[in-house]
Amino acid sequence: MASSRIDQMDWIGEIPQFLLSVLTPVVAGGVGAAATAESLRTWYPTLKKPSFNPPNWIFGPVWSTLYLLMGIAHYLVSRQSPDEAVARQAQLWYWLQLCLNALWSLLFFGRRSPLAALVEIVCLWIAIVLTILTFARISRRAALLLVPYLLWVSFAAVLNGAIWHLNA
Repeated sequence: MASSRIDQMDWIGEIPQFLLSVLTPVVAGGVGAAATAESLRTWYPTLKKPSFNPPNWIFGPVWSTLYLLMGIAHYLVSRQSPDEAVARQAQLWYWLQLCLNALWSLLFFGRRSPLAALVEIVCLWIAIVLTILTFARISRRAALLLVPYLLWVSFAAVLNGAIWHLNA
């Protein structure tokens, strides 16, 4: 009986770290959303888009889900770092990809530069792959949680390239 109570207390003590891990990508997404809002109403509708461009309403739920998965993955890796050097590397790639994620919106929507955003999204894609690889050395589950993010960014890169091409 006492053991299960201690286990519950340990779990309760993890809540702040879990919330911080989950909310951090949401904040990064908020930075991107702030850069997106005006251009989404004014500039983006004027662009030529490929036939496979999804409806605008899909982006919010997809990104919310991806940010949640990123946060959970980060939490898992933060809790299970057996090797300090690998843990530092994983954290470095995670934070870099998160910054690049926010930067994409600033370039595409804020600066209204599909070309700059296209170059940047290639860097983001590489950073996500490296994040997944380093996370996998710590937690296979955490790495797998980032796969939908990589797939979505792959699609976003193709979409970004098509928009740039159609509007160049």
